[in-house]
Amino acid sequence: MSDIHIRKAGRTGRITLTRPQALNAMSYEMCLAIDAALMDWADDPGVAMIVFDAEGEKAFCAGGDIAEIYATGTAGDYAYGRKFWHDEYNMNARLFEFPKPVASFLQGFTMGGGVGIGCHGSHRVVGESSQIAMPECGIGLLPDVGGTLLLARAPGRLGEYLGTTGTRMGPADALLAGFADYFVPQAQWPDLIARLEETGDWTLIDAAASPAPEGRLAALQPQIDRHFGGERLGDVLRSLNAEPSDFTASTLKAMTRNAPLAMACAIEAVHRLRGPAADIRRALDLEYRFTFRAMEHGDFLEGIRAAIIDKDRSPKWRHGLEEVTPAMVSAMLRPLGADALTFDTPHPREDIA
Repeated sequence: MSDIHIRKAGRTGRITLTRPQALNAMSYEMCLAIDAALMDWADDPGVAMIVFDAEGEKAFCAGGDIAEIYATGTAGDYAYGRKFWHDEYNMNARLFEFPKPVASFLQGFTMGGGVGIGCHGSHRVVGESSQIAMPECGIGLLPDVGGTLLLARAPGRLGEYLGTTGTRMGPADALLAGFADYFVPQAQWPDLIARLEETGDWTLIDAAASPAPEGRLAALQPQIDRHFGGERLGDVLRSLNAEPSDFTASTLKAMTRNAPLAMACAIEAVHRLRGPAADIRRALDLEYRFTFRAMEHGDFLEGIRAAIIDKDRSPKWRHGLEEVTPAMVSAMLRPLGADALTFDTPHPREDIA
């Protein structure tokens, strides 16, 4: 497959995304190829670890390739999109639970579906150009591919903030929020990957790590925690509107661009997943409830139209910021019954340090 290069190299299983002209956006075929490799390598004694990387300077993976989902969805066929998400989420779970170390090298943009393959491993490496985000609310979706679990585990109320605003995290911010583990200067990546291939020794990543350049989120966290501590989207908006400042103004500006229903559901999902009982499967099941309904009952198709198809950046959301009710959120996140997400037999991952 020209869009992805999967092979064994030395002691590693190697997965390289090879469509830099499309910012390495992940297609359905790429998703299935990654999943097949994970199944092949889980019990392969010749593979000590997996290493993900990508061609090009601009992006590790800027998201999922959603053109086909839009085309079928606007024709009233929701089955393709639901199948895409079902199979992608199974791959996300398999990667999260993989029984061997998984290293990922995340240059440039890592967003949406890219987080689902780049931020669930055990050794997530960022560099100077790294920009990680969950911007799904801007297209009428809630953060998915297991992103809600990462958001729920972020310190304080960073999860609610990052999920509703789609704020991009530089390397230090990604480390703070728990989307990455190591900062390694990008000039060192080729040599480090070559040594990983030769040895299969993931501790080489620990040895190569260095302090990241200063980020933004640490200084903003007191304000984020204060304003995003409410139970619902309306609580957050009232808090932000009650305190004029540069932070509240920029945050409200970001949020007014995004789909209100998606933001309200993102907050609810993060709250449900916060705590020791939450795991990747619970997160993906909750996300699938939303994505299963997103085309028919949500704003996903309108969000894609405005951002990707017509590019007018003027989506007409179903609800205003103050119009989303708890009942609407519950309707999007209620169990799917017979249509619920199902998982293949996993390979449980033990803690890898």
